[in-house]
Amino acid sequence: MTPILLAVNGTLMRGLELNPNMTNVGGIFVREDNTDAHYRLWSINDRHPGMIRVQTGGAHIALEIWQLPPASFAQLLSSEPAGLSIGKVKLQDGSEVLGVLAEPWLVEGQKEITETGSWRRYTGHHHTV
Repeated sequence: MTPILLAVNGTLMRGLELNPNMTNVGGIFVREDNTDAHYRLWSINDRHPGMIRVQTGGAHIALEIWQLPPASFAQLLSSEPAGLSIGKVKLQDGSEVLGVLAEPWLVEGQKEITETGSWRRYTGHHHTV
């Protein structure tokens, strides 16, 4: 079966709190990338980010692309917090991959951090290769 590419923008990224959830199901890091300029980002109680695609007022958001075995995809998703879902994420080169997005109710009343451009910049957790 063809591996699934998944864009992640928060705690599943390398070196962050939930990255073992990704690696334990056979996830393989592919590359760093960015969304196109139509996304906004919020901090959900300073535990994880929530990203939503918008028509206007968006920015490029930094993310990581991971490759997952199809059999592990559901296992990984079941460990994600409520309010996060999978949808199509448009990358800065115009291509689309599956990615973690927030349902609109999740970001209501939360701190918007779009101007930082990434969860890593907001939290100060920089990955060292």
